[in-house]
Amino acid sequence: MVSQSALAVVLCLLAAVEYVHTQPSQTDSLGEFKIVGNSLVSAQQVFLGTADKVYIVDKTENNPQQINGHPAWASEFSMAELKARPMDIVTNSFCAGGNVLGNGTWLNVGGNQAVQYGGDPAKSQTGGAPYDDGDGGKSIRLLNPCDDESCNWIIDNPMTTRRWYPTLETLEDGSMIILGGCDWGGYVNSAAQDNPTYEFYPSRGDPVASPILASTLPVNLYPLTYLLPSGNLLIQSNWKTVLLDYEKNKEYPLDDIPDAVRTYPASAGNVILPLTPMNNWTATILFCGGSNIQTDQWEKNWDIPHFPASDSCVTITPDVSGSYTEEDPLPEGRSMGNLIILPTGQLLCLNGAKLGTAGYGNTTFTIDQSYGDQPNLAPILFNPSAPAGQRWTRDGLSPSTIPRMYHSTATLLPDGSVFVAGSNPNSDFNDTATYPTEYRVEIFYPLYYNERRPQPQGLPSTFTYGGPYFNVSLSSDDLFGNVQNAENATVVILRTGFSTHAITMGHRMVELDSSYTGNSDGSAVLHVSQLPPNPAIMAPGPAFIFVVVNGVPSVGVQVMVGSGKIEKQKTLSIASLPSPSLPQQTAAGSPKGSSASLMRAVRWSVTECLTLAGTLLAVLL
Repeated sequence: MVSQSALAVVLCLLAAVEYVHTQPSQTDSLGEFKIVGNSLVSAQQVFLGTADKVYIVDKTENNPQQINGHPAWASEFSMAELKARPMDIVTNSFCAGGNVLGNGTWLNVGGNQAVQYGGDPAKSQTGGAPYDDGDGGKSIRLLNPCDDESCNWIIDNPMTTRRWYPTLETLEDGSMIILGGCDWGGYVNSAAQDNPTYEFYPSRGDPVASPILASTLPVNLYPLTYLLPSGNLLIQSNWKTVLLDYEKNKEYPLDDIPDAVRTYPASAGNVILPLTPMNNWTATILFCGGSNIQTDQWEKNWDIPHFPASDSCVTITPDVSGSYTEEDPLPEGRSMGNLIILPTGQLLCLNGAKLGTAGYGNTTFTIDQSYGDQPNLAPILFNPSAPAGQRWTRDGLSPSTIPRMYHSTATLLPDGSVFVAGSNPNSDFNDTATYPTEYRVEIFYPLYYNERRPQPQGLPSTFTYGGPYFNVSLSSDDLFGNVQNAENATVVILRTGFSTHAITMGHRMVELDSSYTGNSDGSAVLHVSQLPPNPAIMAPGPAFIFVVVNGVPSVGVQVMVGSGKIEKQKTLSIASLPSPSLPQQTAAGSPKGSSASLMRAVRWSVTECLTLAGTLLAVLL
């Protein structure tokens, strides 16, 4: 007969095996940044392509890492191995835009001409010494992410116009709109090189003129663009804001944005707040920081690096009102800050500078070449659901030790931590500047990271727009021993997006409607609706699903939203959900049964289990 102690060991080891697969390894860096690896190239652009692989894109420069006989300016970073492999992206991807198509292919679009040492134009624009880079101004680069290191960037047919600093936004059918940019770059744009148009991928013909982009020089690069549930696009550029009906090619003016410029190089953090059943999936966009430099001041003849960044935060709900609302300000000014949606619905603000702007140049005022100074090393959390005046907090959070200035990036990871990399306000590789070319990769660990994660069962791998609901099972442990926690459980679909220049193109989170049935053993079933029958709420393409209980997210699982094709998406009627219910007596203790009690009693780490096993075996032997 097996003793209870031996049974405990067996159950412990079984639990430990399950833990390895479904629970992140514990960290000693809660609320902190931890340096975990080397990106090989500077992370000017970043996106999460699979559950394991982060893809990094740099500009053409003299990175020490080589590939195919020339410096690399792209890489793939494995989160499992914390190592990078170089990739060849072929043309100069300097300040390109990116996003993911509805079929799961990632686009990287536009860039700069071929360059040589110091970022000067190369003699050959089709390859050759010293960097063997082609002109990237019209380039369309494609990547289908993989986990076996077999995938590589390929060059598609070029655009008809040059686009340096373009914005990309995925549309309801999974195609892409590509907006703005310029021919040859510079600190700010000019009429001589402006490209105030938009076009589509796959192509729908010639580019279409955009009045807002034509009228917002010189600060109209990387226009801040969001697909709205109405099907229109919000475009914010310099001080102006419009709604774009891209089907009719008509723009409708909204109020000017107050307090500060938010587009590059003012570079405010910006994000669409979580779309939830509570707000009826209504889009509200948040802008934080930037610079209140006026339109006639965007010249390089004054001390830009010591001009204070703005602390202003504002929101707009453009399908409801064309006016902005003042939000709780940042505790200090910040330019080049990233806003990352966590699965809990909070926003993590990190990176950037307290003074100056994005960009680099050679003037008597620049910090080496940087137009920004005083790195803002301290992260801060924004809670959209908190009362006004109480939405920002730094409680429990510690600063980074690495300045993340111009060309720094961040992206959410499936385990709920945040990948942080980049910083390079230099025309070429420079490891001696005040703000050098940065290769160190950090992970930021939110305060929930070490909590026992929910391990939901029954999650689908694909999602439709409307249709039948699905059931997700949560154990008593998933509910932290209290079945009443099913009441606050949420299921969210989160697209991590394409991070560059304080923008995360395509980044958004949608909470699915749900109800619950609690069981007498302390477990529960969540009854979860599909996405609302409107592809403009969450465009088709890959994303991650999380189940959040008591502010603790499960490990995200990659899923496909929509048909997996670039096509008009089918919408279905919404199935009614069962009414919420809990058992009559909801004691917050353990489910009945000795095995369940034992399993919870041995909720230990693998190391603790092995230690116990060794001790008991020694006694038995």
